[in-house]
Amino acid sequence: MTDPTYLLIHGAWGGAWCWRDLSIEFDRRGVNWIALDLPSSKIGTDPASDLLDDAAAVASIAPSDCPVVLVAHSYGGAVLTEVAPHIANLQRTVFIAALVPNRGQSATDTSREIRTRTLLDEAIQVDGDFLFLSSDLATKALYQDCDTELALWATSRLSTQTIASFRSARTSLDIDVPSRYLRCSKDEAIDPSLQELMAARCDEVETIDSGHSPFFSQSQHLADLILQ
Repeated sequence: MTDPTYLLIHGAWGGAWCWRDLSIEFDRRGVNWIALDLPSSKIGTDPASDLLDDAAAVASIAPSDCPVVLVAHSYGGAVLTEVAPHIANLQRTVFIAALVPNRGQSATDTSREIRTRTLLDEAIQVDGDFLFLSSDLATKALYQDCDTELALWATSRLSTQTIASFRSARTSLDIDVPSRYLRCSKDEAIDPSLQELMAARCDEVETIDSGHSPFFSQSQHLADLILQ
């Protein structure tokens, strides 16, 4: 049987660079993977770039000659739910501290299902049609359990995010493939109580004793959980 390709979908303000350490671990284990920069997270992008544009970008790079496992982090979970029915050879899905909107919900709707304010909420700033993060608060919200040098490097790579991406609703139907949710118990960006609600929409749940970015702080352990 052909080995699957793991298609990695980053969260808001991120990019393919978020998967740097996890991809090194995948390469060490001989795992096939692909990562991309979502349109809504690119500096200078069209302010109208939304969830549908992000999903289309994922669909455009999904291989057609092997099974595909979709792996999504944070806002990327909304992208995963939108694109999943369009991946004909989808084998399973993995959500990492991610939003899992129901059909008709936006990322914003989903994040407000439990009204708990986080450090990430404090970090968000508005600039016209875009959102950006205050760097000091972003470091604490996203990378509080990473070493200082790595955390500062990652914070320096953060981009803007279109407001449209958070406000556009999921249009896709549910799919019948196995799903796993990886809940981050020390998360300062998406509250663990909201993650519990999101996890209930998946088949399996594992808890990681980490902050919001285990692909940096616990890349080996995260790889184990994704590949199980």
